Parts: sequence; C-alpha cells; structure tokens
Amino acid sequence: MKQLLVSIAIVFASVLTVGGQNSSFSLSGTWDFQIDRQDAGVKEQWFNKSLDESINLPGSMPEKLKGDNVTARTKWTGSLYDSSYYFNPYMEKYRIEGQVKLPFFLTPDKHYVGVAWYQKKVTIPSDWKGERIILFLERPHIETTVWVNSKKMGMQNSLCVPHVYDLTSAVTPGKPCRITIRIDNRIKEINVGPDSHSITDQTQGNWNGIVGKIELQTTPKVYFDDIQVYPDLSNRKALVRMNVKSSSAAKGEITLSAESFNTDTRHKVAPVQQTFRIQSGDNRVEMELPMGKDFLTWDEFNPALYKLTATLSSGKQFERKQVQFGMRDFKIEGKWFYVNGRKTMLRGTVENCDFPLTGYAPMDVASWERVFRICRSYGLNHMRFHSFCPPEAAFIAADLVGFYLQPEGPSWPNHGPRLGNGQPIDKYLMDETIALTKEYGNYASYCMLACGNEPSGRWVPWVSKFVDYWKATDPRHVYTGASVGGSWQWQPHNQYHVKAGARGLNWAGSQPESMSDYRAKIDSVKQPYVSHETGQWCAFPNFSEIRKYTGVNKAKNFEIFRDILNDNHMGSMGHDFMMASGKLQAICYKHEIEKTLRTPDYAGFQLLALNDYSGQGTALVGLLDVFFEEKGYINADEFRRFCSPTVPLARIPKFVYTNDETFHADIEVSHFGAAPLQGAKTVYSIKDEYGKVYAHGTVGTQDIPVGNLCQLGSVDMKLNGITTPQKLNMEIRIEGSNAINDWDFWVYPAQVELTQGNVYTTDTLDAKAISILKEGGNVLITAAGKIQYGKEVKQYFTPVFWNTSWFKMRPPHTTGIFLNEYHPLFREFPTEYHSNLQWWELLNKAQVMQFTGFPADFQPTIQSIDTWFINRKIGMLFEANVLNGKVLMTSMDITSKPEKRVVARQMHKAILDYMNSDAFRPTANIAPELIQELFTKVAGDVKSYTKDSPDELKPNIN
Repeated sequence: MKQLLVSIAIVFASVLTVGGQNSSFSLSGTWDFQIDRQDAGVKEQWFNKSLDESINLPGSMPEKLKGDNVTARTKWTGSLYDSSYYFNPYMEKYRIEGQVKLPFFLTPDKHYVGVAWYQKKVTIPSDWKGERIILFLERPHIETTVWVNSKKMGMQNSLCVPHVYDLTSAVTPGKPCRITIRIDNRIKEINVGPDSHSITDQTQGNWNGIVGKIELQTTPKVYFDDIQVYPDLSNRKALVRMNVKSSSAAKGEITLSAESFNTDTRHKVAPVQQTFRIQSGDNRVEMELPMGKDFLTWDEFNPALYKLTATLSSGKQFERKQVQFGMRDFKIEGKWFYVNGRKTMLRGTVENCDFPLTGYAPMDVASWERVFRICRSYGLNHMRFHSFCPPEAAFIAADLVGFYLQPEGPSWPNHGPRLGNGQPIDKYLMDETIALTKEYGNYASYCMLACGNEPSGRWVPWVSKFVDYWKATDPRHVYTGASVGGSWQWQPHNQYHVKAGARGLNWAGSQPESMSDYRAKIDSVKQPYVSHETGQWCAFPNFSEIRKYTGVNKAKNFEIFRDILNDNHMGSMGHDFMMASGKLQAICYKHEIEKTLRTPDYAGFQLLALNDYSGQGTALVGLLDVFFEEKGYINADEFRRFCSPTVPLARIPKFVYTNDETFHADIEVSHFGAAPLQGAKTVYSIKDEYGKVYAHGTVGTQDIPVGNLCQLGSVDMKLNGITTPQKLNMEIRIEGSNAINDWDFWVYPAQVELTQGNVYTTDTLDAKAISILKEGGNVLITAAGKIQYGKEVKQYFTPVFWNTSWFKMRPPHTTGIFLNEYHPLFREFPTEYHSNLQWWELLNKAQVMQFTGFPADFQPTIQSIDTWFINRKIGMLFEANVLNGKVLMTSMDITSKPEKRVVARQMHKAILDYMNSDAFRPTANIAPELIQELFTKVAGDVKSYTKDSPDELKPNIN
C-alpha cells in the first residue's frame, strides 16, 4: 500500500508539471536503503530484492544518521601529519568508545566508506509515451551504478556534475518500475587524492548519498544535448553553439531569443531562426544572435544577465530550453586581467568545501548568494574553489552577485596519486573539467579554471597540455595548469599563475613598515600573477562557536582545546585570547593585503581564507568563522578600508618615532573601480585615540585612473608637540567616494630619564635579590636570553601559520599577547589589550616564561597566547609577592641599545616608575624556588610522532 501511494503521488505531481515537453517529477522522499559492507550486492543481485531499511533523499548517510559510530580506529580519508592523538596519554579519554573527539578536524556523528544501495518503485506517467526518459542525480558521491528492474543502465563517476542516465529503453510509460542505485564512496582505481577537498574528511567529509535534485525528466527524441553561448562584445553579438541529438533523420528549426532579467534596465533581443537537416546522432549547429547596440554587460559592478531561450522544433515535437548567460569578456593583456576591457585586480578568497551542518556543498542558490554577498561586503570580488567544483547553484548565485569564480578539477593529485604518470587520474581529471565546463560554462561568473591543487609526479607536461587544450577549445575563460605553492615548478604554458612565493610579511627579520612590496618576486613573470593562499594567520579558537555545530559535524576539536585550556587553569580566558589574537590576525591581513596592492603588476590575491578552515589540524585562519559569521574583532566596514575596489595606501618607513623626528608618508591609491575618478580630492587627518586633531589637510586633487601605484602626494608632521608617549592615527580619505584607510603610529619622548629609585635590578634571582626581598624590598629581574623553562616555545611577533599540528610545531608557536590595558604599569606605555606594531621590538623572537608549576590562579601581566593544541601558561612579564618583598620579572629585552630601541626604553621607564609607585601591589604570592626554576627547568620539545610532513616542509617538490 505504501508503494502504491508513492506512485500515485508521483504521477499526480507529474500531471501538474507536464507541458508537452521537458517534463519532470521529483524522486525526493523515502527510498529503501541498505548498507553493503561486504560489497556483495552485485553478486547477490540486490537490485532484484527489497532492501532492509529506508532513508530520505536528497541527503547523505551521515546527515540521515546512517553508518558507523566514530572510533579511534576509524579509517579517515585524508593525511594526518600529527599522530600524537593516538599516543599522548592526555588524549586517552578522547579515544574511549562513545566519547571520541578528534583534534585534526570536525568529528562527524556517523562515518561510512563503502557501498550502499538505494531503491524506489515509481510509475512512469502514461503521457510520457514517445519521450526520452532520463534519471537525473544532481550530486551523488561518488560512483553510481543504476538498474531499472534487472537491467543495468551503466555506471558513472563524477565529483563535479550530475549523473544522468537514459532510461528510455528500460521503462514503459504507464507502468511501474523499480530504480536501484548502488553508490560507492571508496577511493579505488580513480584516486583524486585523499586530501582533495572534494572527498577528504578534512573538509566536507567522504560521504555516501545523493544531494540536490533527484528527478525523472523527459526530452523529445530530438533534443538539445548541449547549448554553449560565446559572447562577442566587440561585434555586439553572441555565438551560440548547439549539439542536437536525434535517433533518426528529420527536419529541424531552431529559434533563439534573449532577454535581460535582473536589472532595472530591461533589454530584449530580437529572435533569430535557422532551419537545418537533422541526421541520426550528433548535429552541431552554430547561430549568431545579434545583441544590438544597447546590450547590457556583466561584471562585478553591474552584473546584468540574460536568459537565452532556444526552441527546437522537429515535426510535432519541440523542445524549449533556457540558458543563463552574461555579455562579458574576461581576458588577459600582459600581466593583468581585463573584464570587458577594464583592468581588474582579483581580491579573492578560497572556498575550501567546509560545510559543517550538512557535510556537503549547498545545493540552493540562496545559501551561495549569502556567502558571495558577505564576501562582497568584505571588499572581495573573486573565489577559488580548492580542488573541487561547486554545484550549479553557486554559479547562478555568483552571476547574480557579480563574483568571479575559479572552479577546479576535484583533485589534489598528491599524497598517493601522481599526475602525468599514466594513472587513471590523468584521464579522469581531463574528463571532469570537460564535463564541468559543458555543464557550467555559460555562467558569466565562471571566469577561470585550474585542474586542481598542488600536483606531484610528471605534472608539468600534463598541465601544459591541459592549458593548451583549453586555450584552443574555449575562449570564455582563462586557464592555469594547477594552483600551487611556492616550491612547485613554474608552468610555462599557463595563461596566468596561482602561486605562492610572493606573499607573507618579513616581520620575523625586520621591523614593520609599509614601504616594501613583492615586485622582486614577480618582476620576471610575464603573465598575471595571483597569490596562492595568502595570509594563513591564525587566531585562537572561539569556544562560543561550539553551539553553532548542530548538524552532521561537531566541533569536538574545539572541545578538546577548551579542555586543555581549563586544565591549565585558564578556562576563563578563552574569549580574551580569541579577541587579542584576532586583533593581531587582522593587523597581519591588513599589512599583507596592502603590500600586495602596493606591488606593480600584481594581478590579484586569494586568501586562505576569509573564513576558518576546519581541517588539517584545525586551521583558524579566518577573520570570520567557518559559517562566514563575525567573531567580534573586525567587521566588514573595517576590513573594506584596506580591501576594496579603491584603497588609499601609505608608504611609511616605520611606525615608531621619537618626538624630535618628523612623520612622513607617501600617499598613493589602488583603484580598480568601475571608472576613473575625476578631480578626486584626497585629505588626511592625524588624531589621538580621543579624537584630538594634531594635523589635517589636503594631500592633493587629481584624476585617478584605474590601476594601482597612482601617487597622490605626501603627509608630513613634525612630532615635537608630542610630549608624552602617544598612539596616533593617520586617516586618508578620498572625498566623493567610499575610499578611506588609516594607520596607527607611536610617538615616544626622545629624552627619557630612568629613575632606579628603590628598585634593585638584576638578571637573575641572585643572593642580593634574595636578601632584599627578605627585607621587604623591590626587585626587577630582566632575564632576557636567560630563560630555560619556556625556551621550547618559539615566539615571533606574527601569529601561528596554519597551525602547529599540521606543520609539526614549526615556529612561531604563539598568537600574540593578551594583557589588561588598564593595569597601572601601562600608564606610561600606550597599548591596547593585544599586540600592535609598537610591540614588535619587545616581542619578536623574544623568550617566554612557562608558568606550569605556578599556583593555579596565577596569571602573568603580559601573557603570550600559546598554540591551542598545548595551551601552556606562558608570558613575558609578571609581578608577585616573594618572601617579604615584591618582584617584577620580564623576559623581554628592555635594557639593550636604549638609544635605538625606544620602545624597550619606554617600557623600562614604565616598569621602574610603576615599581617605585604606590600602585605596585602584586596579588600573587610566589615561592622563590619557582622563579629559580625558570632559569633551570627544561620542558623539552613537543612530539608529533608522525614522520611524514606536509609538502611545504619537504625539501623538494617535483
């Protein structure tokens, strides 16, 4: 009875949608289901039997709670370069069955890799007689095999496009049939690579199921197999290439028309017709569609779209198909991209296929439109899809928003498979890019293509042929062989490059400035250069985010990190650490993006990423969380100041001055807006944190062309009016536009008197210090370079790159500092609660002290934020009551070269004045033995156990 009701409902639904041709009805709903753990179903002919369970489709097995519980023995799809989880005694409680939590990536509720069967009985509508009948599976994962009743209809394997089966020969309109689908998500002969974002547990997960549309569809026997639209802006036309398929010879007529649909200005294109003789099989037809002189163009500023209506008539049959396209021209001239003839810089992010709630990419337009509009609000205009291709909904949404996309073949052919060695991946990857271009090639947002990410093997000859093929085949897009890191070889046939090597900040070796750029890294490159995975600056986990994980994947990695923080007696500080590290992260992104914008002929950047990446050890590189929501330390308006079509820039030699100097900045602009700015007036102001204006004026007034490196003028300010330590802010604004940017800088007195007072200064807890403390005196210990307990922690000014687990404890290990900016120590040392550029002199490559043995409630005054995998209590300055006296101890160098290190000198003065004041009232009580241990105790290095390492740490990449 249940099956009969389902059949009746399907027939009724089809009646509502039938229009004489191209009918469809949905197969969404309840399917019979059975897991085939032993892969015995084909041999045992499960297509001829009833399956044991049921499942609702569309969906994945994890989404429907089908599969296995996760255990410490679960075999994951993906590399694990840190296996300490399996050996560290602390992690034992997270390996207990039923309580498993993973630190490498999100923990799914269910996991299954293998074969599963799906089955449904349907009745084909009787009015479908004479039609071609197909089964449309929008996004299965991964390999499907279909039977109708007992007849096998074939097997398909695609991670990029729908699986479509022609069922015409196996079904009879008006009669019921049984459709059985076998899905296999194992990695077999076709191996795209276990870390490919299309399949890996590091990202969406290697799931089994079908998502998106699941339909039976019809076409006439003479039908459009393919329609591709090639805009030709210079000749005001579109070339339409079609393939008409037929089982017999006939006469045919095609009518083409088009109309804009998403703009206030509507444009209707006059129809054109062509008759032709249809042969059995494929029939290639080309037609020109004149667009007229008033046609609308598509780009990031005005994303005007058209619907092409193609009508095919043959005898009594006809088919009408609509194709969305935009009149846009995405070309390369020299080292730049040009959209519709206008020079364009790509400001991009990478979509890493992280979808915690479902475990798979959204199949609806609204979800993608939300993401693209958030990216636009952060000043971006571009997205690369790392080793995966999104579904059609993403292209539709990007078309509407005006967003440039780089889909990729679904492969990271590395860590197992190798490209160009004759393995199945060679053919599969080529077939996939051909299929995805046929499926999505008309969308205006599809602008760029790469075969995938960071290949190994004899890959350069392979990608050379790949690029050559696509250059000759489809001029609508531009092509690069593979998106690669800095140690990968150059790809000589590329039209453009997505490559690391010209990115990052050199603050580990020199003080922050905004004079430098990347020109030396890309000067000799003749094609457009787009940075690969820019940024990767980490922030501390946001534990309040845990409650958002209400879907198939849970943030149990965050729970582990929170537990470690609690066990180290810092549980209340998680939010502070996240905010402080986030502020430093934002500073790093600002300066790296601006450095890119300052570089001549730098065609664009691709962040990795605007949002967090949940896998590969948990890479909290996003200014937004994985859900594209703000964490609290920067918003879109603030980010757009340094990342938008028009960005004022300042070349400033340093950010710390004394009041006998003159602040100087050369002002320029990166302008990639819709048009040049005519007679633009640029103004500046310099203020303190309370809004007091110290200087203001006009930088200059001039026309600003499209491009970067446009000089606007300079700003000079004598600093002799600043008598106390101050943080100042210079703001640059281009009037009549939204362009505004700003930079902090610090001014300190040129002459500083250090008053020792009643403070005894030493570099160790010596006998004299002990004696003074016994007598109730004050002791300052300046222990820079002498610390042992904490020496294993490598601190730079910049935060952790990617994370310390995936990169096997490669330094730095910290993500900035946290402090109470209201502490009286800082009355003479202007600071926020987080690292800012003036701290570079004191923090970069400075030692930290580890306080593991100190009392549980002890917190240092200047606390370094450790990698969240370990969460050691560490810091650079603390105060305490010791014996009968008081100690302030620091591992920062506050004494050397005071004539040059003015920040250290000012910190030294602030410390002495504080210790000589009534405000010096430590609350912690510390035994002198704990201080002595900081000079003698050895913690040792952290072990990752795994011998393998990520490509970036290997000496040679071929």
